[in-house]
Amino acid sequence: MAKEAVAILGGKGMLGTDLIETCQHEDFDVKVFDLPEFDITNSKQLEQAVNSARTIINCAAYTDVDGAENESELAHKINAEAVGQLGTLAKETNRWLLHISTDFVFDGNLNRPYTETDLPNPTNEYGRSKLAGEQLLVESGCRHCIMRIQWTYGLHGNNFVTKLIQRAKANNTLKVVNDQIGSPTSTIEVAKVICKLLLKKPQGFFHFASAGYISRYDMAKFIFEKLSMDVKLLPCKSSDYITAAARPLNSRFDCRKIMALLNEPITPWQVPLENFLRQL
Repeated sequence: MAKEAVAILGGKGMLGTDLIETCQHEDFDVKVFDLPEFDITNSKQLEQAVNSARTIINCAAYTDVDGAENESELAHKINAEAVGQLGTLAKETNRWLLHISTDFVFDGNLNRPYTETDLPNPTNEYGRSKLAGEQLLVESGCRHCIMRIQWTYGLHGNNFVTKLIQRAKANNTLKVVNDQIGSPTSTIEVAKVICKLLLKKPQGFFHFASAGYISRYDMAKFIFEKLSMDVKLLPCKSSDYITAAARPLNSRFDCRKIMALLNEPITPWQVPLENFLRQL
């Protein structure tokens, strides 16, 4: 017998696609909402999505970090206003809502891993829009879980890993920043954890990332070694590599809170990343 109905908003994105497969594998009755048929900023469509299931997972987001600097209004409309409205609808209909957020709500200046109680301080428009979404969701008073994730990669979207490999094929000398530290996290691993949370329906903030930390430069080194690609890698600082949006240097998460809930260790980042590279 199928488990409860789950509505996944943003089901065609990198995380959403893996989440659908994982939820279906776990026998959840999955309902998918995404562009072009579904627009999270459309009130009527949002209401229909919320009414379709007892549990809502919101993966829908404006995720172009650099693009958000010029399209801040659109980013806020999708990442903040729509999320606030989603919270209001969830409160009115007594739905439990799991919302996906990001390490970009922090400025990255802390000299230790970030806990759920650390004060957010985003340094770019994308981060500001995601933080505003978190705040509006909390203010709505609905039953919710906000899961912050970071450095995600998967087979169904553009990400650091695939962009890096593309760049290496075009040019075998690459500069990669060595002062941004975090945990490469597979969307399949995120999806597995979400399925476990669906059974427990916790409330509040949770940080999730693969176990262990690495710099972007050392991550690139790992990728090219595993793929046996002959690439000349040059380390550089973020200040040498100008982007429209500033990136947090420290993206490390303290994941002890979610580990206690899951009651099992989190897989080290090397294992899922190696599995992912084998599938490319």
